[in-house]
Amino acid sequence: MNPAIGFASFLLLYLVPKCQGSGTDIALDAKATLLHRIDSLNLLIYTCLLTLTVLTIWVFKHRRVSWLHETGLAVIYGLIVGAIIRYASSTNQVTYIDAHPDADAKYNLSVPPDIVRFHFPDKIQISSGEAPIPNKTYAYSFRGEIVNLEQNEIDLKATFDPEIFFNIILPPIIFHAGYCLKRKYFFRNLGAILTFAMVGTALSALVIGSLMYGCVQLMPASLAASFTFLDTLYFGALISPTDPLTVLAIFSQLKVDVNLYAMIFGESVLNDAVALVLSGAIQNYEKRYSVDGGFEITAFLAAIGDFIGIFSLSLLVGALIGCLTALMTKFTHVRDWPLLESALFVLTSYAAFLIAEVFELTGVVAVLFCGICQAHYTYNNLSADSRNRTKQLFELLNFLAENFIFTYIGVSMFTFPKHHFDPWFIIAGFLTSMLGRAVNIYPLSFLLNLGRKPPIPMNFQHMLFFSGLRGAMSFALAIRNTVSEARQAMLTTTSLIVIATVVLQGGAATHALAYLRIPTGQGQNDENEALPYRDVRSNGRMVVKWGKGENEVVMPWQLNSFEDTPHGSGDGGGEKARLARLWGAVDSKLLKPLLTHARPPLTETLPSFLRPLGRVLTTTRQYTQAENSLRRTDSDSDLCIDEPQPVPTTIDPQLPYYNIRNGYGNV
Repeated sequence: MNPAIGFASFLLLYLVPKCQGSGTDIALDAKATLLHRIDSLNLLIYTCLLTLTVLTIWVFKHRRVSWLHETGLAVIYGLIVGAIIRYASSTNQVTYIDAHPDADAKYNLSVPPDIVRFHFPDKIQISSGEAPIPNKTYAYSFRGEIVNLEQNEIDLKATFDPEIFFNIILPPIIFHAGYCLKRKYFFRNLGAILTFAMVGTALSALVIGSLMYGCVQLMPASLAASFTFLDTLYFGALISPTDPLTVLAIFSQLKVDVNLYAMIFGESVLNDAVALVLSGAIQNYEKRYSVDGGFEITAFLAAIGDFIGIFSLSLLVGALIGCLTALMTKFTHVRDWPLLESALFVLTSYAAFLIAEVFELTGVVAVLFCGICQAHYTYNNLSADSRNRTKQLFELLNFLAENFIFTYIGVSMFTFPKHHFDPWFIIAGFLTSMLGRAVNIYPLSFLLNLGRKPPIPMNFQHMLFFSGLRGAMSFALAIRNTVSEARQAMLTTTSLIVIATVVLQGGAATHALAYLRIPTGQGQNDENEALPYRDVRSNGRMVVKWGKGENEVVMPWQLNSFEDTPHGSGDGGGEKARLARLWGAVDSKLLKPLLTHARPPLTETLPSFLRPLGRVLTTTRQYTQAENSLRRTDSDSDLCIDEPQPVPTTIDPQLPYYNIRNGYGNV
């Protein structure tokens, strides 16, 4: 045989198939490179949006512009960029092929498969002597129903997996809320906060769900048929949590009354967790017990049990992880390496969220109470570097995550393919959400004022109602499931409510404070000098007055006990004070010495038969330090249950004169 012919046959049989395989690799590499570029472009867009938001915030602060907050800016920029992506992008269209399941496939529209595998048959080359092309199998993950086949790559990539919000974006926001919670004023107003956050949120969800169900029945049959009462009740649960970030930022800037701030912030922290657990209980009711959306008393009671059990166990998981971290930082020398100490702190805090989720609990509740315990106990054991690092780290993560979510809300209004715009449902959603907020605030405030001294003034109640902005939690719950037409309508309505409340209500917060005559500038000694106030006692009563003339605000207190003074418990009542003192005794005599280096040591507080255990759990540092060296590590490290400070009753002649009232009447 001719050697040249043999060499040619070798090339034909072996090298040509390899060249074809190389061509396939080149094509796949090109596809991967294109997807990588689109992913990078998508992240670059959001990075530029956040950068633009930060710069605009600086300009607004420099110019003292208060009518638009950073979250409103993020939403507006997101809307603009989303419209550009949707209508001006010319990126290549997404490629697709049609696949039809076998007739005997067990999957249907309700339960699609997780992964679809495409098997391409072997192809035999027509030319004689060529090797066959081997079969390749490709797997595609489930993303949801396809609404628009004409989507382009950047349009598709601009839409994130909803699990990213729950597993990555929300945890640092919720942890920061617990870690930076002003516990002093939070616990002073704990009764009102728990009432608004737990009873009020559940009541609001029930009112919104019932009203929305009635409204849906009056809508066109095509929409009414897709909603059950459980669907509208789920909508009530997801739209009830508040996110008054804009209002609170203005409150902090203007030094608004600390008790009003604590009630609004405390309610928003807890109602996120309550709404998440409540929505999960509704889903469990529908999944386990109900087929047609009807009412079953046994299933209803079981759902209530799920709500209480999941919330309590999630709280316990978060508190235990926080206490475990405190013990690790107390009994080890990891504080000698602040970087490792900070890493341990962050990882154990995030582990609280993941542990709760793995055991089908609620990670948001766990990470919230983990943050509270970390701040109250672990923070005292950290080195100075770790204290500063963790505070600043979570403050930064919270800022970026909040603004990213609001930016994404704006972008997704144009890029998310599963919006369902129904004008009647949207209008009903706006109206019922306001009514639900009103039912949360005014009736419960009336009931609280029956036993609360001082009562919640009416202008504070109006501000509590006004501060019911919707935000990250509502959007995250709405976007988690958008398979059905009902859930798509919920997402669209929720997004519009979030945008409207953040931009309009958030921008009008300063005007609302002025209109409601809520005092500002308290405890401030800078150029925005606080309005001077005077307290005058007469017959066991005191009247505090701010401002002059039309800006004058009068707030009377009855001074029969410490709890009735402005320096006492916001919820008043001797029983609550006794409970606070009881908890304070347990915390200062047992928990603080156990979990931190605080004094007195356990060897002095435990019963005599437990003294050996107390010696094991007490560090040398606790024996050698001064009595109060660790007390008040930061300005808010305790629950503020100390003895009350006397209120001055003398009148300084240098201050402006104020009218004196005898009780609630004029002199």
